[in-house]
Amino acid sequence: MKKIILLALAACIAGGLFWIYRGPALPNYPPAYREYAYVTNSKSDSVTVLDLFTFRPAATIRVGKNPTGVAANPKKNEIYVVNSDSNNLSVIDAERAAVIATIGLQRAPYFVDVSADGRRAYVANSGSSNISVLDLDRHALIANIAVGAQPGLARVSPDGKVVVVSNRGAGTASLIDAGKLAVRATVALCSQPEDVVIVPDSSKAFVSCSGSNQVAVIDLVQGKLLALLDVGKTPVHLALKPDGGELFVSNFASHSVSEVETPSNEVLATYLIGMNPVRGLVSPDNSLLYVSNFGADSVSIFSIDTSRMAGFVQVGSRPDGLALTPNQKYLLVLDSRSGDVAVVRTSPPGLFTLIPVGSQPNQIAIKAFMITKPQPQSQK
Repeated sequence: MKKIILLALAACIAGGLFWIYRGPALPNYPPAYREYAYVTNSKSDSVTVLDLFTFRPAATIRVGKNPTGVAANPKKNEIYVVNSDSNNLSVIDAERAAVIATIGLQRAPYFVDVSADGRRAYVANSGSSNISVLDLDRHALIANIAVGAQPGLARVSPDGKVVVVSNRGAGTASLIDAGKLAVRATVALCSQPEDVVIVPDSSKAFVSCSGSNQVAVIDLVQGKLLALLDVGKTPVHLALKPDGGELFVSNFASHSVSEVETPSNEVLATYLIGMNPVRGLVSPDNSLLYVSNFGADSVSIFSIDTSRMAGFVQVGSRPDGLALTPNQKYLLVLDSRSGDVAVVRTSPPGLFTLIPVGSQPNQIAIKAFMITKPQPQSQK
């Protein structure tokens, strides 16, 4: 009888009736090496930590009210979470998966950006019309800098010298001298500026203006407007190629992406991409653009080299934030309505699994690191 059962089980497995998940094949990593994704759950007041080796939740961390923005420190094992309704920022020790500090901000913060040296963070406080500057070595607020009305995002340049702030309510951008902690220029742009990207050499910034269907180009050296580029309807997000040569604009209301050449400040083309694109991400080799289609519950894969669609992958409900795993074999997609993270294989493209997280996942940050502190016996 036992032999018959084993033979039947083997036949079922061969016929595809059973699938045993063993996780992705892993290189021979050191025992102290970790790869985690941190997902803010805005309606659950929590952060879900996903183990990228097993694609399973490793921890759920309680933070402040309505966590939105999240960023990883590039130099030490810390994660920073902006809590929009409690007006503060939670500092998470990545090794302990625990909040180790809470820093007070101003009203209605949303995004957080961290300097390349890992020493400072910048948060736009949309309800206070100012920017909070944080010392990450001391976990302390060091300045609040007044800017324009309803600042949505503060982005620090790669060289760490300037912070570009999009002032949604004022139609301007504030350029902050990061050394002097003072506004050195205010540049008139277009209607409802939102997303900001800065090219790798820190010479120019591009700002999407959802109210006027444009992208503004700012000279960061001279502090002036260079161009206003007409794109599709309601541009909400900018995805810059790692080499800085082009960026892709997600046009929410026209279901398209616009391709912009950054050296010449020209719109090269606009492509239909999917219903209500909200977020784009370019692969590290500059060859593929991934776009989350909020209205279609899908991710579009666009070949930059051929300027053609390479495929679609259906995911969960209302996909938004995107991130690639460090090995680039999987794309993580935040499904804001269904409360899960879709794990998409990049080659061949396809849905690998869905991981439940909290309510209304909002943003995601990836951190790969080595454990440096002694761990409790229960975590070994």
